[in-house]
Amino acid sequence: MTSLPEAFAQEIAGYRAARRLHDKVAAWRALERAHILSQPKLALHLKAHLEMLKYAFVTRDGREVLGQLIRLALTPFGSLTGRIPYGNTGRANVSAFQPMPIPDDLRAVLGSEDS
Repeated sequence: MTSLPEAFAQEIAGYRAARRLHDKVAAWRALERAHILSQPKLALHLKAHLEMLKYAFVTRDGREVLGQLIRLALTPFGSLTGRIPYGNTGRANVSAFQPMPIPDDLRAVLGSEDS
């Protein structure tokens, strides 16, 4: 079974590969999946949002830049209070407070962290 940090690193590698190919859809999808995996671990969660912020700058998406700045500010508070909206993709096009369904393959990785 793949550990959470390994699965996170795989999604970040997928993002970087998609970015090199100029595939914005695949790049954002990989970042969203990395974000979902990162939610239980504050350091990874912050890293996911930092990667999203950097990519928002690269793609010149002002709305996404603002959304990521807000999420970076909220992430530590969510972790401290236990109010993480699990499954949320972390993008500016969804509410920062809305839980979302977790893909089955990511649920398996996240579930193995509880063991």
